[in-house]
Amino acid sequence: MKKNLASMMCLDLFIASQDQEEYAAIKDLLAPSKSLQLPIISFDLYMDYFSTEMINLGIKNDIDIVKNFATKLQWTNNVDEIFKDEVFETIVLTNNKQEIIWVNDGFKKMTGFSKNFALKKTPSFLQGEGTCKETSTRIREKIRAKKPFKEVVLNYKKDKTPYKCEIKIFPLSYKNTTHYIALERAV
Repeated sequence: MKKNLASMMCLDLFIASQDQEEYAAIKDLLAPSKSLQLPIISFDLYMDYFSTEMINLGIKNDIDIVKNFATKLQWTNNVDEIFKDEVFETIVLTNNKQEIIWVNDGFKKMTGFSKNFALKKTPSFLQGEGTCKETSTRIREKIRAKKPFKEVVLNYKKDKTPYKCEIKIFPLSYKNTTHYIALERAV
């Protein structure tokens, strides 16, 4: 059975490498055997790989957008260092007044709010009755200190569902702190 399974995986990989003309020439030879009905496994492997690649491409695209902001706004921060080894779902970029100027696509997935809805609001619009006041105060104080920090806060999605959110905030500077970036993930 293992030998047949390995053979089918190799065959599936071979088929995937063929162009349309080559596939048309061998298509009739590929009729499934009545004695062995197994799923095509390599397609699952390929889909796992493809999904991972799409996620990585999305992350790279998000980082490139932040780098474009960095160039345009002349930040002195090393953007690659900010993202190095970080795990996040959402990126929120705010100005010095904490008004959101950009969020990535992960923001809608995490919160249910559209990008356009979030613009010009402060991230505190995600907080609600269950959000710890001490946590909110600590976040404001750490932002005023203009040092990177990490905190966990209870936020609320558009549908009012609460979720715990780990935020890592980094001040961004050109001579002085001009913006903040938050890397966020549900915990």
